[in-house]
Amino acid sequence: MSESMVPPSITTRINLPPVPPTSSEVRALLRRIFEDYRWFHPVRYDRFGHDGRLDPRRIDYDALVASYEEKRSLMVLAWTDRDFISLSPTRPGAPPFVGQFAWYTAASEANKTDWQRSHLQQVVELMGLLGASLARTGLADDFQRKGRREVPSPDGIGSIETFTVRDPSEGLAGLYWRNFFGPPFVRMFGDRLRSLPPGASQELGSDIVLVQPYELPTQAMTPEGDAAEQRLITVLGPECFYDHEQHRKPTRVPDLSTGSP
Repeated sequence: MSESMVPPSITTRINLPPVPPTSSEVRALLRRIFEDYRWFHPVRYDRFGHDGRLDPRRIDYDALVASYEEKRSLMVLAWTDRDFISLSPTRPGAPPFVGQFAWYTAASEANKTDWQRSHLQQVVELMGLLGASLARTGLADDFQRKGRREVPSPDGIGSIETFTVRDPSEGLAGLYWRNFFGPPFVRMFGDRLRSLPPGASQELGSDIVLVQPYELPTQAMTPEGDAAEQRLITVLGPECFYDHEQHRKPTRVPDLSTGSP
């Protein structure tokens, strides 16, 4: 299959607090995903560069948790690479807010009304379980487009890839299809959230506000989607977002030290 024929992928990324999830929290996370939510049938996991095998009918949670304890990270995959999850907490010595949990699946799933409804509830639940204050869902290509950029190499030969915004402590790289803002971001935006156009925001309880520029994730990276995103950024405050034209980092950032109430 050529690159142009590969179906678009959608990813949900939940930013983690500085303290990594405990083994019991990871076990609870996996049980929710595979027993309650049934995101996909897990058959493989990354075991030090080699595939560990799973029976999706009798998932070996002990093996998955043991792998997480050894590596301090975890990746679980379906039979194909279309569906998988990854858990990458902050490692010792790294910036405190770079850890994240990610789920990848086909963007076509978001065309289903029931999936959209369940997705809202599931992300809010997982944010509570992981103690997260930020989650976003959008096209994987849109995350790459907004989160990375090419800059000249220091040695003057060629270019290297760097972050636009490394993590939430530096602000936001942009808006995606669905943006779940917890208390630090609600405080940063303040009353501007109430000024968004009708239908662009929704209070989800647990002090989380959803901001959604367009109806489907596949509207990202289109002129209409980019225009809808920019209209909301203008209301929320451009200073809170990376300036992709001038390549300037946000000048207003959330106070993540207080976390969630």
